[in-house]
Amino acid sequence: MKLRLGATELELSYTLLCAAAVCVLSGLWSRFVWCAAAIAIHEGGHLLMMACSGYFPKRIKISLFAIDITDSGRQQRSARENLRIIFFGPFANFICFLPSYLLYLRGIVSILPFAAANLSVGLFNLLPVMSLDGGQLLYLLLCRRLPHEKAEKAVDVLTFALLLPLAALGFWVLLESKHNFSLLFVCAYPVLSLLLRDNRYY
Repeated sequence: MKLRLGATELELSYTLLCAAAVCVLSGLWSRFVWCAAAIAIHEGGHLLMMACSGYFPKRIKISLFAIDITDSGRQQRSARENLRIIFFGPFANFICFLPSYLLYLRGIVSILPFAAANLSVGLFNLLPVMSLDGGQLLYLLLCRRLPHEKAEKAVDVLTFALLLPLAALGFWVLLESKHNFSLLFVCAYPVLSLLLRDNRYY
């Protein structure tokens, strides 16, 4: 499904729409909404900083395992601008987490899922995996002292070293609990996202 917002083309994949339908039918709609809101805030942080730098994406494709922002100006920006754009995604989640958690402490219990979703999305994206913001931040920082090829290889090695034991632990948790596949999904998501994004930013 395609929409146009000004000069930006927005495309929603049918897999995402099917996942939303499954959540409705299985009674997980509220969790889906909170997670979708946190992800929208995260990507909105990237887009806001892109706009502040004078760049606007030509196309945004949202699928079940990746959000692909076509950013033709990435190579023209300075490393500092790219660092700021990448970092502001998780930072936007942390900005939303803090006041919502404070409201929860003040007795507004219904806001807790929103706070938890923002904290989870922010922390998850800071993992040093190339397909996530943390890996891209690390890559740009390493490029200040290493050639691009060595910096990319270092992040790839770290990605493998992080995801392999987590995946093994996820399988163990699934076998022990018979139903808890959350950790395994956490590992599968960045792997699929990495394959779909082909090591591109955002």
